[in-house]
Amino acid sequence: MPTRHTIPIHPTQGDDEPDSPGRRHFMRWMAASVALGSAACSGPPAEKIVPYVHMPEGLTPGHPTFYATTLTRHGYGCGVLVESNMGRPTKVEGNPRHPASLGATSPFSQAAILQLWDPDRSQMPRRGGTPASWDAFEAALAEGARWRQAGGAGLRLLTGPISAPTQLDQVRRLLDRYPKAVWHSYDPLDNGSAMRAALLAFGRPLDMVLHLEHAETIVALDADVFASGPGHLRHARDAMTDRRASAPRFTRRLYVAESTEGLTGAVADHRIALAPHEIERLTWRLAAKLGVPGMPALTVSASTRLAVAWEDHLTERLRAAPQAAVLVAGPTLSVQTQALVHRLNVHLGAMGHTVVPIESVLADTHQLARPLPELADAMHGNDVDTLLMLDCNPVYDAPADLHFAEALKTVRLPVHHGLYYDETGQASVWHVPLAHPFEQWGDARAWDGTASIVQPLIAPLYGGRHIHAVPAMLLRQTDQSDHDLVRQYWQRRLDVTGVKFEAAWRTALQDGVIAGTASSAASVQPSTTLLVSPRFDTPSLRPVFVEDPAVGIGEFSNNGWLQELPRPLTGLTWDNAAYLGPATARKLDVRTGDVVRFTAADASTLSILAPVWVSDRQAEGVVVLPLGYGRGAAGRVGNGVGFSAYGLMRASTVPTLTATAVGRRHLFVHTQQNNEMEGRSIIPVASVAQFRGDPRFASAGVKAPEASLYPPWPYPNYKWGMAIDLNSCIGCGACTIACQAENNIPVVGKDQVMRGRAMHWIRVDRYRPEPGTAASRQRLLFQPVPCMHCEDAPCELVCPVGATVHDSEGLNVQVYNRCVGTRFCSNNCPYKVRRFNFLDHLDTALARPAPAQNPDVTVRRGGVMEKCTYCLQRITRARLAAEELRRPLRDGEVVTACQGACPTQAITFGNLNDADSAVVRAKASPLDYGLLANLNTRPRTSYAAVVVNRDEDLARAEAQEQGDA
Repeated sequence: MPTRHTIPIHPTQGDDEPDSPGRRHFMRWMAASVALGSAACSGPPAEKIVPYVHMPEGLTPGHPTFYATTLTRHGYGCGVLVESNMGRPTKVEGNPRHPASLGATSPFSQAAILQLWDPDRSQMPRRGGTPASWDAFEAALAEGARWRQAGGAGLRLLTGPISAPTQLDQVRRLLDRYPKAVWHSYDPLDNGSAMRAALLAFGRPLDMVLHLEHAETIVALDADVFASGPGHLRHARDAMTDRRASAPRFTRRLYVAESTEGLTGAVADHRIALAPHEIERLTWRLAAKLGVPGMPALTVSASTRLAVAWEDHLTERLRAAPQAAVLVAGPTLSVQTQALVHRLNVHLGAMGHTVVPIESVLADTHQLARPLPELADAMHGNDVDTLLMLDCNPVYDAPADLHFAEALKTVRLPVHHGLYYDETGQASVWHVPLAHPFEQWGDARAWDGTASIVQPLIAPLYGGRHIHAVPAMLLRQTDQSDHDLVRQYWQRRLDVTGVKFEAAWRTALQDGVIAGTASSAASVQPSTTLLVSPRFDTPSLRPVFVEDPAVGIGEFSNNGWLQELPRPLTGLTWDNAAYLGPATARKLDVRTGDVVRFTAADASTLSILAPVWVSDRQAEGVVVLPLGYGRGAAGRVGNGVGFSAYGLMRASTVPTLTATAVGRRHLFVHTQQNNEMEGRSIIPVASVAQFRGDPRFASAGVKAPEASLYPPWPYPNYKWGMAIDLNSCIGCGACTIACQAENNIPVVGKDQVMRGRAMHWIRVDRYRPEPGTAASRQRLLFQPVPCMHCEDAPCELVCPVGATVHDSEGLNVQVYNRCVGTRFCSNNCPYKVRRFNFLDHLDTALARPAPAQNPDVTVRRGGVMEKCTYCLQRITRARLAAEELRRPLRDGEVVTACQGACPTQAITFGNLNDADSAVVRAKASPLDYGLLANLNTRPRTSYAAVVVNRDEDLARAEAQEQGDA
C-alpha cells in the first residue's frame, strides 16, 4: 500500500507495493507515454499516446497515490512523500515519519519535481560531445584499462559526500578489488572543518544532533541553523515550539552572531553582525568568562564594543541554566573555535541534553575518501589514468586555485555520470546521463543516522542510469539492477530472510524510514589536547561563501521555480549579488548596483566581476558571495544568470580581497521595494512583558466591524478559514514554492518580474520593526500573504462578469472562463493578492511540462486573473472521499499546500464551524488579528502578532549602538 499522510485519498485496492510487478510493468509503459497529461483546454498532445493494455493493479483513475522516498543533499537524506497522478509524479510533500522532515519540506525538495521533468537534462551518453550508446561506453571502460592489472593504480573515483549505505558498500568493494585505486570526495561548502573540530575536541569524528526543543538559550555563532545543514527543517520546527501562538511560553531566547544575514538571525531575539574573526574573539572571551580552563586573555576589539555587553549578558544567562543551553558554531569559524564550542557545551553540561553526540553519519567518507586537492595534484602530475566523476561538477565548482579543468586534460579517460551535460560533462571524454532520484532505487541516512530507502516513481524519462551503474560495470555487477543491489544490501544488514524480510522491506518502503537505524548517543570525553586560539587578524576585506537560498551550490541553477523565488531576506530574483555592509561600501566608494572587480590580494591572480548589494545587516569588512550562479552549461534557464563566486574560492585558505569599481551598473530585480511599515499596524509587535500585561495588544484600538451593505451568508456545513502564526514564520519561502507546484503557477521570467508581474499566489513580505517598538531593528518580520478570502470581499462587487464570487463555504472563487481581464478586482483589493496573467507562459522555455502539471488544477492561459483558492481541489477531493464513507470531513483531513510545506507549522487551515478544530483554537489566541481590519473586509485569513523575548539591558545597549533609542 502506498504511504498517505498529507492528503486524504481513497484506499487503493489490490497489491500496490512500490516494487510489485504491476507497478513496475506500469512504469515501463510510462517510459513510452510521458505525455499522458495535457493542459486544460489546449487540445490533445502532439505526441502519440500509448493506451493501457492492462490496468495496473491498485491504480484508481483520478485518485493520486503517494510514495515515500528520500531526497539527498550534501550527503544527507530527507524523507518526502511524492504524489503520483496516473503514474506521473507531480508534487512533493514532507514525510511526517522521517525525523529530518516531520512532514515539512524545503524549497529544494518542492522544486525536485520540476527538475525531474526538465527537458534540459542529459538524454544520451556522449563521447567527446558526440552522441553514443551505453554499450559503447561500457566497452570503452573495459578497453585499455591498464589499471586493472596494476591493482587499480591510476584509477580515481570522485563523488560528493556519501551516507548512502548501499553506495558506500559498493565503493568499499571497488577499493577492495583494486586496492591501489583512490576515492576522493568533495563538497564546495564542506572543507572537513567540522570533522576536524570533533577530532580535536573528542579525539574521534562525531556529529552533533541538536535538540532545540529542550533549550532555553540558543547561541548561534555564524551558524544559520534554520536554513543550512542537514537538520535545518527539524531545527526550525523544534526552536519555534516555544513561540506558537496557540500555546505560547516565550521563555526560549535566541542569540545570533553572524557575518551575513540568515534566517536564524532574522528572527533572533538578539542579533549582532560581526566579521568571522570577531565572532571567534567573542567566543573565546565568553569561554574565559565561563571558566573554561586554558583560555587566553584577549583584548576587546575597538569595533565590537557591543560584543562586551553580549559577553556579560550571555555569561549570566548561560550560568543561570547551563544544561538548558546550546551553542552552535558555523563553518566560517576556525577548527580551533569550533572545537572550543564543543568544549563549551561539555563545560555547561549541555552535552547529552540539548546536544547529543553520535558517530558521524559521513564517517566513511571522512575516513576512506581523500580530499580534492590531492586529486588535482595527482592529475597535474600525470598520475591519473581513469577518473570516474559521479554526480558532481568539479569543473564548475572546484576551488579556482586547483585549476581543475586544466588538470582534467591530463587524464586519459575522464568519465562524468551526471544529471546534466554540464561543465564537467563537456570537459570529459565520456559523459553518461544519471537518473533522477525519483527514477532510481537507493538509500540514504539522515542527520541523526536514520536510514531510508530511495524508491522510483517513474521509469527513467531520458535514458539515465542509477548512481550505482558505473561502479557496477567495474565490479561486474551489471546483471543486477539498482533494486537488486539495494534490496540485497538491506537483507544482509537486517539479517533476516523470507517472510520476515519481506515484511520489514514493505514497512520500510511504506513508512519511508527503516526502523531502528537512528544512531545511538555516543559516550564522549573531552580530549586533553590544549586548544590554541586562532589569530584574530583583521583582513581588509574577507570573502564569505554561502549557499544561495534558491539555487544551492549550482545544482538547481536550471530550475525556473527557484530562480524566480524571491530570496527570503532581499526579495532578489534571477540574480545573485556581492553583499557589503554600509561602512565597507563607503570605504570602497560603491553603492548598490555598482559592478566591482574583487581580486585576491596574493599572487594567485584570482578575480571576479560582481554587482554589489549594500545592506546594513551585513558585517563590515566582509563581502558575502552566494554560490550557484555564473553557469555556462546549466541549461536554457540557468545559463548566463549571475556571476560565479567559485572564481575566488581557494582550497585551503580564505584570501584577503581588494575591490575596485569598474564604472558599470547592474539592474537588480526584486519583488518588494519597501521594508518599512510606515506607521501602519501591519505586524503588531510587543515584548513578553507587554504581552503579559495586555495579551490582546494586537487588536487594541481596532474598532468593531461596522454595519455592512453585504448580505449575510449562512454556512450550514463548512466554513473555511486560515490562521498564520507570525511568531513561528521564518520566511523560508517553502510555502511559495509549494503553492506554485500544487497550483500550476507559471514562471514569468526576470523581465516580467521587473514589471511587477510575478505570479506567486502567496508572497512572503518582509518588514523592519517600527523604531521604538519592542523589537530591535536588527530583527526582520515575515508575513506570508495569500488571498484573505474576505467575508465582505471588495473584489466581488466590481467584477462586471461575475468572475470572482463567494461560494457556499465562504471561499472567494475565481471563475477563469468568465474572466475578461478588466483587472477591476485587483484594483479594488487592498491586499494586492490577485495576479493578472498578462502573457501566455505555457509555450516558453520556462514552462512546466504538461506531464508535470497537477491534473486537478486548471492550467490558465494569458488574459485572466488568478489567485489563492485555499487549495479548493484538495478540499473537494477530501469531501468526496468523506462522502463515500458517509461522514463529514474531520479536522486535519484537508491540508493546503502552503500549510503542509511549512517547517515551523506556522499555517493552520480548517473548518471554522468546527469548534474543536485547530484553526478555531488558533484564532482564539489573544494574539490573533486581521490584516487591515479597519477596512471592514472581514478576512478569513488572520494572523498572530509577534512577541519578542529580549533582555532589556542588552536591548538598550543594542539600541544605543544602532541609534534606535
